[in-house]
Amino acid sequence: MQLRYNYRAYPDASQRRALARAFGCARVVWNDCLRDRKEAHAAGLPYVKSAELSRLRITQAKRTEERAWLAEVSAVVLQQSLRDLDTAYKNFFDSIKGKQRGRKVGPPRYKSKKDTRQSIRLNTNAFAVQANGAVYVAKVGNLKVKWSRPLPVGPTSLTVTRDSCGRYFLSFVVNTEPDLLPEAGVDTGIDLGLSAFAVLSDGRRIDSPRFLRRAEKKLRRLQRELSRKVKGSKNRAKAPIKVARQHARVADRRRDFHHKASTQIIRDNQAVYVEDLAVAGLGRTRLAKSVHDAGWSAFVGMLKYKAVKHGRTFCKVDRGFPSSQICSACGFRDGPKPLHIRQWMCGGCGTVHDRDHNAARNVLFEGRRIVATGGAETENACGAPVRRAHMPAQRGEAGSPRKSHTTQAGIPGLRSGSTSSWEA
Repeated sequence: MQLRYNYRAYPDASQRRALARAFGCARVVWNDCLRDRKEAHAAGLPYVKSAELSRLRITQAKRTEERAWLAEVSAVVLQQSLRDLDTAYKNFFDSIKGKQRGRKVGPPRYKSKKDTRQSIRLNTNAFAVQANGAVYVAKVGNLKVKWSRPLPVGPTSLTVTRDSCGRYFLSFVVNTEPDLLPEAGVDTGIDLGLSAFAVLSDGRRIDSPRFLRRAEKKLRRLQRELSRKVKGSKNRAKAPIKVARQHARVADRRRDFHHKASTQIIRDNQAVYVEDLAVAGLGRTRLAKSVHDAGWSAFVGMLKYKAVKHGRTFCKVDRGFPSSQICSACGFRDGPKPLHIRQWMCGGCGTVHDRDHNAARNVLFEGRRIVATGGAETENACGAPVRRAHMPAQRGEAGSPRKSHTTQAGIPGLRSGSTSSWEA
C-alpha cells in the first residue's frame, strides 16, 4: 500500500527563488500542453499524445527565446507536470465513461500563479535524502527539513508544496506493507454528529472541538483589517497572509484531532462501522459551517486507510439506513424524528434511547450484517478473506515508483522513539 509522509521544510532565500522558478515552469508546461489539447479538440483533431507534447513543449521549447528559461529547472519537474496532466485527463475520461466511482470529475483547468497552492513533483532521479537529514532537490539544493518521524522505507516520489501562508512542505510517497496490530476482539459502530463529534456504540462520546467556531472572532478581525487596506499597498499584501495563517492553524488543529481520534479508534477495535453521510448535500444547508468545521469526510477517510494499514475491518453503512428510527433493543421502527429530539421512547418495548447512542448501536448491527455477507473491504469478523480495495497515497497524489533507484529509509540520528503518536 502507498502512504504519504509530510514534513515541514525551511528553504533559505536562494532556495525559495529556485522553488518559485520550478513552480512557474511546471505551471507553464501544464498550461501549454493543456492549451494544445484543447485547441486540437476544438478543431476536431485527434488527441495529442504525450510524446508529441514533450517534444514540442519541453525539448524544443527550451531552444526558443520565449521559453529558454525552462532549462533553469530540472527536466524531471517538467516531465512530471506533463504526467500529472495525463493523469488528470485519464481521471476525467474514466469519470465520464463510468469507470471511476464517486463524484464526476471535470476536465483539467489552467493553473495560475495566483493559486494559493503551488507544487512540483519529482521522482527518485531528482531528489535524495542525505545522511545529515537534508533533502537534496535537483537545481534547488539541500533543503532543511524538520523530521517528526523516520521514513519506514525509501520514498518513490516527492512533492514540494508551498501553501497560501508561505509554508513549504515535503510530501514523500512510500510503498510499504501493512503494519498489523494485535486483534482487539471488539468492534464498534460510530454515529457522527454536530453536538458531539462522534458517539460510539459502547456509549463513549467524542466532543466536537469546533476549531473554526473558536477562531471566528480573530478571523473576523483579520478580515476587517484586510478590507480596510489600500489596494496596491505593502500592508495590503501582508494582510491576506495573516488571514491564511489563521485558517491554516484551524486546519492543522482539526487534522491533528482527526488523526488522534481515528488512530485511537482503530487501535481499540477490530472492526469499525460508520454511516456514509451525504456531506456535500449537508454542506448546502443552514448547517454548512458546522458540517465543514467537523470535517467528517476527512475523518472517515483516515479511518478507512488506517484500517487497511493495521489489518482492521472497515465498513460503511448506506446513508439510507434509518439508524435514528429503529429501536436498537427490539428492532421496532418508530418513524422519523426532528433533530431537536435527542431522547425518545420506543413504541414497541418502551425503552428510552439517547438518539446518538441508539444510532451508533444500529450502525454496529447493520455493519456486522454487511460484513457477514462479504460487503466489507477487509477481512470480516469470521476471518474469511474479502477483496481488499487498493489504497492510494492520501491527498490524491500518485507515486512514481522507480525500482532501479532507491533512497535512504529513515533519517540517521533520529531516534525511533520520536515517531509521532499518529502515523500516516
